[in-house]
Amino acid sequence: MRLLDLGSGGGHYAAHLARDHRAVVDAIDVAPTQHQRALLQYADVPGVRFLLGDAVDHLHRCEPYDLVYSVHGLGYLHPHRSLPALYRGLRPGGRLVFSVLHTDLHRRPPSSSLEPRRLKVQLKGLEPQDVHLWVLTPQLWEDVLTDHGFTVKAIDLLHRHEDDLVVDQLIQARRA
Repeated sequence: MRLLDLGSGGGHYAAHLARDHRAVVDAIDVAPTQHQRALLQYADVPGVRFLLGDAVDHLHRCEPYDLVYSVHGLGYLHPHRSLPALYRGLRPGGRLVFSVLHTDLHRRPPSSSLEPRRLKVQLKGLEPQDVHLWVLTPQLWEDVLTDHGFTVKAIDLLHRHEDDLVVDQLIQARRA
């Protein structure tokens, strides 16, 4: 299977899938520091290729993937920009699996309107940065995905710990 790790960060998920499951993985991240971390740790892992660049641009140029996954990376991209590119970058019937925030550290619920939330994030070794993050209700994610040609198979809420402030959504969809 050909996989794309969108927002691959330090590359450990891509390296695991290539090394332990013999997947062919392209791992893309826009942050030079994350890209460098991945190369330093996993450049010698067969089956994984680390790319530095914009995932949306890459999806418009690549051969279609069997599966695209993202661990918190997709929430940084405007759905009307990312989802058409993901549709184009997946083969028919291909799977899209991603996690996004459902609540944040301030216990704010997800938004029922298609607007980004401004948050501060801190990546390892960097100063905190202001970002726009798409923290949407499960129904709104399903509606937006459906509008862009995907069939939603499941949306699960994931609690890290029972008393944890942050809740994630795990979304699984297929390209029509």
